[in-house]
Amino acid sequence: MSKYIFVTGGVTSSLGKGIVGASLGKLLQARGLNVTIQKFDPYINVDPGTLNPYEHGECYVTDDGAETDLDLGHYERFLNISTSQANNVTTGRIYETVINKERAGDYLGKTVQVIPHITDEIKRRMRLLEEKNFDIIITELGGTVGDIESLPYLEALRQLRMELHPDDHITVHLTLVPYLAAAKELKTKPTQHSVKELQEAGIQPDILVCRTEHELGDEIRAKLALFCNLKPENVIEAIDADTIYDVPLLMLKEKLDIRVMEKLKIASAKEPDLRNWKEFLGHLKNPSEDVTVGLIGKYNELPDAYKSIYEAFVHGGAANECKVNIIAVHSEDIESDTDARKKLKDLDGILVAPGFGERGIEGKILAIKYAREKKVPFFGICLGMQCAVVEFARNVLNIKNAASSEMDKSAQEPVIDMMHEQRKIKNKGGTMRLGSYNCQLSPDSRVYGAYQKEQIAERHRHRYEFNNVYKDRIESHGMMATGMNLEKNLVEIVEIKDHPWFIGVQFHPELKSTVEMPHPLFVDFIKHCMLYKNKAIN
Repeated sequence: MSKYIFVTGGVTSSLGKGIVGASLGKLLQARGLNVTIQKFDPYINVDPGTLNPYEHGECYVTDDGAETDLDLGHYERFLNISTSQANNVTTGRIYETVINKERAGDYLGKTVQVIPHITDEIKRRMRLLEEKNFDIIITELGGTVGDIESLPYLEALRQLRMELHPDDHITVHLTLVPYLAAAKELKTKPTQHSVKELQEAGIQPDILVCRTEHELGDEIRAKLALFCNLKPENVIEAIDADTIYDVPLLMLKEKLDIRVMEKLKIASAKEPDLRNWKEFLGHLKNPSEDVTVGLIGKYNELPDAYKSIYEAFVHGGAANECKVNIIAVHSEDIESDTDARKKLKDLDGILVAPGFGERGIEGKILAIKYAREKKVPFFGICLGMQCAVVEFARNVLNIKNAASSEMDKSAQEPVIDMMHEQRKIKNKGGTMRLGSYNCQLSPDSRVYGAYQKEQIAERHRHRYEFNNVYKDRIESHGMMATGMNLEKNLVEIVEIKDHPWFIGVQFHPELKSTVEMPHPLFVDFIKHCMLYKNKAIN
């Protein structure tokens, strides 16, 4: 039977429940336990797929095609596991299921209510992962205690705690202990009120994790323990870290994993094996070189919109013992070749980011033209790959009207066009090409050199594709289709033969990069950025 760790949060959002949960999961996994993490989000959207990145950051996609919260990316990157549809649930999905059951007559004429019908569905979803025989299921409840949206989840948690054996569950509450500079002291009152709110919902936290800018000290720990009904050793300090990848080691120092195992009656003589993690941190913090890469996008003021790309650069940089300095370049600020030269001339590599819609497209195309002509290492992801095809068609094949039909519905030369099966779809949510698809690599290609295998599987999220009508013409001029989905005859990867490193991929490689398995394309791209900087390639 699986044991549960419920992670709740208070005082303010964005304290890092996902990072703390993933770090705790990493420590337990390193002790030999089979661990997974799930997240329940209180917003009414069925999934994050239709949300603007400004609203909720990036939409993370799993192998089975679920559009999920970005915290699932942290779970996968830390634990080196694949998550699924069952690992992320929203209020919208809960209500959708209950209403569909009501329409089908499943409730036999009963009045459908939040209690028990909504809370029962929440509990059912919380226990779905038990079927996979995990030792530990970490369940993060999004939002903060006291939010109206969170009340059904807290009530479901209260009920589930009563149904589970006392040794099979604990609740970890993450809260803020702010520092008042004027008074020069930490204040515990916000945490006390947060715990009081949780207690009013019928839940007593077992462990308190306190996010803080300064060390708590024994006096503060004792005060928090006294007012929150805890032993001092169950008050855990979560001090601000230089990088999120320090958090597992900080939690190890605080003995969070030991406290959890004591509460869950898990005996383990094995010390956590974190050798690979420490080696990664060593390379991350002691690089021998550095490179500067331009990330060309249109959500650059919000790093969470490209969260997985930033983290994949961290992983790939550490693998090369190289610090990757990322310069965010807003594509709308590139309006001419002159702008491109001014903004991109000092870069060692250029990545054109994914996205939707026509805003900033011409700037991306100009950046790609610069990278192609100046022989700067180039990496295009999803829309970035599509823009590379458009740029090549316009400026090498001289097809001046070349465009994507996403940006120009009446494009005369749609070198990028909507997939045939997408044409009749009207609903936007969950209807793109989503999830993992196979791709066959050309054995003489750069991508094969990076992957070192011919068959790969990568995750997708898009409606538009390379238009095969133009494939022969484009290849005859030197942009080769070096990765194909053979089942649907779709071009997944393009690269330019006479360029030191120019690769565009239709999928999202950043979604499969983890600490222990950095993505081979990011590793190879950074390697060639280093060579370019050192003038070893041209």
